[in-house]
Amino acid sequence: MSDIFNSSAPDSDASQAASQDNNAIAGSLPLSGLYENWFLDYASYVILERAVPTIEDGLKPVQRRLLHSMFDMHDGRYHKVANVIGQTMQYHPHGDASIGEALVNMGQKDLLIDTQGNWGDVRTGDSAAAARYIEARLSKFALDILFNPQTTKWQLSYDGRKREPTTLPVKFPLVLAQGVEGIAVGLATKILPHNFNELIEACIATLRGKKFELFPDFPTGGLCDVKDYEGGKRGGRVRVRAKIEQLDKQTLVIKEIPFGTTTGSLIDSIIKANTSGKIKIKQVIDNTAAEVEVLVKLAAGVSPDVTISALYAFTDCEVSISPNACVIVADKPHFLRVEEILKYNADYTQELLRQELEIRKQELLEKIFFSSLERLFIEEGIYKRIEDCQTWEAVIATIHAGLAPFAKDFYRAITDEDVLKLTEIKIKRISKFDKEKADDLRLKMETELQEVEHHLANLTDYAVAYFKELKRKYGAGRERKTQLTSFDTIEASVVAANNAKLYINRAEGFIGFGLKKDEFVCDCSDIDDVIVFREDGIMKVVKIAEKLFVGKGVIHIDIFRKGDDRKVYNMAYLDGKTGRVMVKRFQVLGVTRDREYQLATEHKLSKVHYFSANPNGEAEIVNVLLSNACKAKVKTFDFNFAELEIKGRTAVGNILTKYPIRRIKLLKEGESTLGALTIYYDPATGTLNKDAMGKKLGEFENQDAIIAFYKDGSYEITNYELTNRYEIDKLVAIEKFNPDLVISAVYLEGISKNVYIKRFKIETTTQGKPFQFISVHKDSAILGLTTEAAEKVELYFTKDRKKQKIAYPLHTLEEVKGWRALGRKLEEPNIYEAKFILPQKEAETAQNGLTFEAE
Repeated sequence: MSDIFNSSAPDSDASQAASQDNNAIAGSLPLSGLYENWFLDYASYVILERAVPTIEDGLKPVQRRLLHSMFDMHDGRYHKVANVIGQTMQYHPHGDASIGEALVNMGQKDLLIDTQGNWGDVRTGDSAAAARYIEARLSKFALDILFNPQTTKWQLSYDGRKREPTTLPVKFPLVLAQGVEGIAVGLATKILPHNFNELIEACIATLRGKKFELFPDFPTGGLCDVKDYEGGKRGGRVRVRAKIEQLDKQTLVIKEIPFGTTTGSLIDSIIKANTSGKIKIKQVIDNTAAEVEVLVKLAAGVSPDVTISALYAFTDCEVSISPNACVIVADKPHFLRVEEILKYNADYTQELLRQELEIRKQELLEKIFFSSLERLFIEEGIYKRIEDCQTWEAVIATIHAGLAPFAKDFYRAITDEDVLKLTEIKIKRISKFDKEKADDLRLKMETELQEVEHHLANLTDYAVAYFKELKRKYGAGRERKTQLTSFDTIEASVVAANNAKLYINRAEGFIGFGLKKDEFVCDCSDIDDVIVFREDGIMKVVKIAEKLFVGKGVIHIDIFRKGDDRKVYNMAYLDGKTGRVMVKRFQVLGVTRDREYQLATEHKLSKVHYFSANPNGEAEIVNVLLSNACKAKVKTFDFNFAELEIKGRTAVGNILTKYPIRRIKLLKEGESTLGALTIYYDPATGTLNKDAMGKKLGEFENQDAIIAFYKDGSYEITNYELTNRYEIDKLVAIEKFNPDLVISAVYLEGISKNVYIKRFKIETTTQGKPFQFISVHKDSAILGLTTEAAEKVELYFTKDRKKQKIAYPLHTLEEVKGWRALGRKLEEPNIYEAKFILPQKEAETAQNGLTFEAE
């Protein structure tokens, strides 16, 4: 071996050949390629035997060995987890820690393991009690779908003393129901859990050749955006959010958390965001017990809607999960879509059912066969003929001869083994043989055989019926926990709390939040971008910092909002090349940070005479005063920026004057030239947007507002800021506020239990404050509401245990009164719903925000 490491050894073919021969004789191997082979062997072992599940049963080896051990131990009673671990160590060579961890993980998924004791909590991150304290047994569901020794393929355990299954005959897409995560060598797998009932419906659909879609469902609930899921394959992702509600003006409550987080980690992320100044809160209280409840107390003056968005932007209230569906197929890892995995599992289940039917068919044929032999053996008196036989061979021959006339009636030939079984029948059984009872038993077996053959001929229908039975037996209580929705895009810089102040030193050309002795500009956050305009016509966007040089001659500085298509800049500048004064209107939608952009012509004499930044596209009127020395007859005139089109920032602009200017000053504030802003309400997220998602609320000018009506009989007027958020479950209707609007409502008065109808106009204008237009009581509720000019109202009620309906012209029931009025009491008993009928069309539902009907 020393020659291998000797760099001075002769480099001849003969020497190498001699060295190889000597090594071979000595039993040693060259190091060349040895590490490569070892690494490949190790990588294959980790992939196949530890980290990645097999597609047939969806289990890793440790999980499969655990379940096999528990099946061996199963007697209907609970077993100490420590005993289960010890039993599994007969099959699993990697120690008790990995076994215990795998068992707790499966137990927390509440599918295969029936648990007893403290098994921890995936929501809080609490760990399970010690193995000697907790107990487990197989669930009824596991016993139904996991085990069948007749269809199981076996192999020897690691020490050769026992046999274990290579895969369990699982008749269900288990890997998609439980989910799995594992890290191997060179690859990883992450399959997200899916809903039990939806998996069954998908199996039925694929067996019938229909299309289906599968999306994750997490045990922690929450909200999930799956538009980029891509079937769970590499490159896809899902966004998961906590369910946050507003308890009151100063309190938010988190009721469900994102998958992969715990209440502890979530609270830590909130505290960290508060410490860094991204959000402003006073306190976080964890009241989690049977249900998740984390209270977030807000600081005074902080908007709950903006804070909810900030929690999603800066904390673990929103997480992104990247699935990576990798499974072992034919001893090799494959990256598949969840639809492909489910189709494989559905077909595999059908194949297992076919094998079970074939086995049962064979068992029935054998039972019927031997039952027929037994009957002939007794009824034909064949057992009497063997009394005179002197040898065993003669006995066998005599029975064969007695059965020979009937051989054509059997499905297979009669063997000596069959005859031997006949000789083992006891005399007592022969003497008590009941022909009618034997015929009934055979008829039952033949009937069952016909059923089995029918199922084999209609295997797909049989498999579908099997899945339907699984859903009937085990589907209750396994409804979807995670709500599928689409998420609004949250711009972090918009919702970040102002945790800094922006200052500027104009003389030296520095800006930053550290220049506290200089001129204050505005409040900001430490993640904002700042836009700067200079009098030489240069514009640049920079990241806010403690102190940063941006150049002298700053004429405007502000926080930059990327993509703000309402912000318009008006500018008049001297073109140094021609001496003309140009005017232009432009927007800045997107730029490269720290790059200088030339807004005026590039010349040393070019400079800005006038500049304004307008948040809603306003166009003002300015007064232009020319130089006294110029030749112009009229040396002062007015100019309206509304005459200009809004163009790109690189546009040269229009000529204002060819004469030198002494001064340009603002004469009159302008109005927006962009027109009204179209606002939409997205019922999936409870937010406003400009992107045509959801219901169109209308065109909004500066003074316009939104009105929202809630199920508890309150309304609230709000502005139309896109950061507003409305509680979807409590909302009845939402639309553009119109003070002339007439609202018609039928409601249950909680104190008297009477039902009233009222019609009223909104008389308040205060924004951000809820007003109760029915009595405040826990049982008070809206039964129907519309904001349109309804013609009739239909009342649904029960009388003499029968459901009835009656319709009234709306104007005959109640006049339009004040919003505090009680309304008119309705005489019909037990009214449970009201529908408002619009002229020429049915009343719409609350889904579009115009009319609400109680469920």
